[in-house]
This record gives sequence, structure tokens and C-alpha cells, in this order.
Amino acid sequence: MTILLVLLSILILVLLIVWAKINPFLAFLISSICAGFFLGLPAGEIASSIQNGIGSLLGGLVIVIVTGAMLGKLVAESGAAQRIAGSLMNVFGAKYITWAMTLTGVVVGIPLFYSVGFVLLVPLAFTLAYQYKLPAVYVGIPLLAALSVTHGLLPPHPAPAALVGQFQANMGLTLLYGMIITIPTVIIAGPIFAKTLKKISAKPLETFQAEVKPESELPSIANSYLTALLPVFLLIITTVLNLNTSENSVLAPFVNFVSEPSIVMLISILVATFTLGIGRGFKMPKVMDIYTIATKDVAMILLIVAGAGALKQVLTDTGVSLIIAEALSTWQMHPLILAWLIAALIRICVGSATVAGLTTAGIIAPLVSTMNVDPNLLVLAIGTGSVIFSHFNDSGFWLYKEYFNVSVKDTLKTWSLMETIVAVVGLIGVLILDQII
Repeated sequence: MTILLVLLSILILVLLIVWAKINPFLAFLISSICAGFFLGLPAGEIASSIQNGIGSLLGGLVIVIVTGAMLGKLVAESGAAQRIAGSLMNVFGAKYITWAMTLTGVVVGIPLFYSVGFVLLVPLAFTLAYQYKLPAVYVGIPLLAALSVTHGLLPPHPAPAALVGQFQANMGLTLLYGMIITIPTVIIAGPIFAKTLKKISAKPLETFQAEVKPESELPSIANSYLTALLPVFLLIITTVLNLNTSENSVLAPFVNFVSEPSIVMLISILVATFTLGIGRGFKMPKVMDIYTIATKDVAMILLIVAGAGALKQVLTDTGVSLIIAEALSTWQMHPLILAWLIAALIRICVGSATVAGLTTAGIIAPLVSTMNVDPNLLVLAIGTGSVIFSHFNDSGFWLYKEYFNVSVKDTLKTWSLMETIVAVVGLIGVLILDQII
């Protein structure tokens, strides 16, 4: 009955957006209230649950998304994106550009939080699509597939790293096994799947589509790459420092501070202001105008993401994820498949991959001692299940839809299906490794 009520809440959301044509942010608020009443959340707690959901999600994302949009806009306007796009095309050519995007997504996605990687790299995909007249979705999906796989499977991302601790797995082995599974998964969900998407109509945000500049006006290749990927380098450095700094060290608080994605992005945008802005002849008011335009373009995206956070919080506060997980934990099946299935169903119902992964861990952890299963593979099974079929209650769904400016139907056919391919192929990889090791 609980699952049916969750599905009814999601159906209301879909109808409000697709049939009634209501703004997605308002639709999220309405469907969140309905879900609260349907699932028995006390009336006095529904408003606070919605507010907590919006606050908790935006608290971690608003700085990242806004500064990422600013950086992406400046990278586009300065010609750095054009320079990077040209160098990638020279190496890979238009025929293999999806492979270039996949490789970029894997390399950048390992140290980078998904949302940071999205707002930094999607503008690059748009520049390639715009400059070389390629379909935006065809170029972008391989990049996002790689980011999604690294987010769900590989430490130091939050859910996999937390699962390693809960199951007392080995961080190094989990990362090694995860990389083995990542390679075939991103190939199938990325370049191979992208071949079927060339006819998908998309009109990406114009803010990331700067006019083509003469070669003489472009920044150097070194400046372009170093500035655009500065957040990646900073996160790699701070991650290494975190691993090698004692908790009792006087440097620990400082390292923790600068390793926060929001601080990394702030540092990066300040550096970019000079390397791609003032240093390239832009006046400060011109740079600030670029940032203002970028902020306006992502305002509605922030609201839609906030709405998804509200619905996720209501479903979490009503205990839906625990009810589903506890019901499934009594099923008799292979432990890796069981863990994957629990994570997948919670993901579909709640929307958050991180919530799905951590909730599943809480249910499975007490059973690990009775299971004859490698804990490293258990981490990966849950990770793959937690990314399945992103849809209306997932902020990533709306981030993709609004950035690429595609219809809800095409978002389901591209983004949601890609995430499902990742989950299924990833599970197959986990089961094959289970037979080998």
C-alpha cells in the first residue's frame, strides 16, 4: 500500500507538469504536500519537512551550481571553451568525440562531486555541439554516464565512501573493482548508447554557447585547461591532503575547509576572474555582467532542484525507504542482487542515490556477517542499484532537462534510460567479478 501511495504522489507530479503545464517548482510543492498527507505525516510537520528538504539540498548545491554556472559562462565567453573543444577535436576528431567526452567524464568524475562535474563539463559539451554542429544530447550523454558511474561506484564520493566504512570493506580494493566495472559500463551507457540519440531535439542554454572567436583572440591551451579544470585539481590535492593529514594536526581544520566543494568553487571562480577575465583584457564590470547573466540563467534550475529536495525529504520523513527495505530484506535471493534491488527501489521511490545507498546499507549491514559475500562487491552492488531510473523526484533529472532544454519525454528516453543502463550493466559486472574473485 505504501508503494502505491508513493506512486500516486509521483503521478500527481507528472500530471501537474505534463498535463496541467504547471511550473515544475510549484508542482513539486503541491505533490510534496499530497505525499505528506497520503503517507500519514502529521499536518503540522509537512511544511517544516518541505522547508528542511529545500534547505538541506540547496545548502550544499546553491554555491556549487551558481559558481559553476559563472565559471562555465566565463570559460565560454573568454574563448577557453572553444580552445578546449578545438584541442579535443584535433586529438579525437568528430567521429570519436563521444569517446573523448567519456574519458573526460571518468578522469574528472573520480575526484569531483557529480553536481560540480555537471556544471563544469556540460558547458564544454555544449561548446563542442554548437561549434561542430553535433547533437547536444549525443555529445553530452557519454560525459554524464561517466560522471554518474563514478558518483555511484567510486570512493571518495559520499555514498561509496560511507558504505566502505559500514561494511568494513577495503577502500583500495573497492576502488580497483569499481574501476574494472566502470570501464565497460561507461562504454555501453556512453558512446554506444549515444549512437541512438542523434535525432533527439535539444536546445541547450544559450548562456554557454558563446560566438566563435578568431584564433588570435583565444586564450592559450594551458590557461584554458588549467582554469576550466582548476576545481578538479584542487579537489585532487585536498583529497590527498585529507588522507595524509592526521585529525590531530593543526592543519586538519584548514584542509577540511578548503576541501569543501563550495570553497573549491569559490577559489576557482576568483582565480578565473583574473586568468580568463582581467588578464585577458576584460574590465571588472564586464566580468561581473557575465556572472550576473549566468546566475539568471540557472535561477529556475535552482528552484526545480529545491522542489525535488522537498519531495525527497517528505518521502524520507515518512519512513518510506525503511518500509520498502525491511520488506525486501526477508526475500530469499543472492545477497548482491538483494542489495541492488533494495537500493534500486528506494532510489525510484525517494529519488536520491545517496539516500538510497545509505538506507540500503543500514538494512543490509546487520546481515553482512551471515552473508557469504565480498564486502567490496556489496558496496558496488548497492552503488549501481542506487543510480537506476532517475525520474521526476530526482534533482539530477531536472538539472539535465533544464540545461539541455529537452522535453520531459525525451529526458526519460535519454537521461533516465542511460541511468538504468548504468545500473543494470553495473550489476552484471559485479556478479561476474563475484564469480572470479
